[in-house]
Amino acid sequence: MTHDEIAALFTRSDGKYTFARWGRPIAPVVFGVDDATLGTVKGAIEAVARLARLEITEMDPELGVNLMVFFLRDWDELRSVPDLDRLIPDLGSLLDRLQASGANQYRVFRFDGGNAIRAAFVFVRLDAALSAVPAEDLALAQAVQTVLLWSDRAFTDRSPLGRTEAGHVILRPDIGDLVRAAYDPILPSYADDPAHALRLAARMGRVA
Repeated sequence: MTHDEIAALFTRSDGKYTFARWGRPIAPVVFGVDDATLGTVKGAIEAVARLARLEITEMDPELGVNLMVFFLRDWDELRSVPDLDRLIPDLGSLLDRLQASGANQYRVFRFDGGNAIRAAFVFVRLDAALSAVPAEDLALAQAVQTVLLWSDRAFTDRSPLGRTEAGHVILRPDIGDLVRAAYDPILPSYADDPAHALRLAARMGRVA
């Protein structure tokens, strides 16, 4: 992966380069799934966290839980979740926009004083398209898209997942290498200079 390809993954629609990684252990909770799927989702989160050398914990001392994942059938279901509107300002307007656009997923991030990720909220609406995706694939895709603050355009053309010759879905090797590089302790937890992509590329073993 060249540094231009890396930079594109963190360059937003407005042209700004914005990189952020978690600055604390992840304390996840998952809503809206049965016990079997719960294990699948948490397993995917743990697998990606190991890749990033991120600790998984039961409790965040400040927030309690800091990664909340919701699976739902209709965006209106979120309107009745207690106190969610306190965690996500203008929740009603956001849900109206998601309904109007026909969106089937959305992620909200919160940041600490150093702009590292301190919390994330993941919403997955199981429409016909996502309902047809195996739970393991869906869980892995959501986990990798939450481990870093990717561009809003990062995976519109190509999924972060790949497929083995045997047909098993896995994290693309280049994306896995990038996640590992992004959590190099030498690198900052936040960057807004595109030159940061050069440092990521160097830690992936290649600058091009």
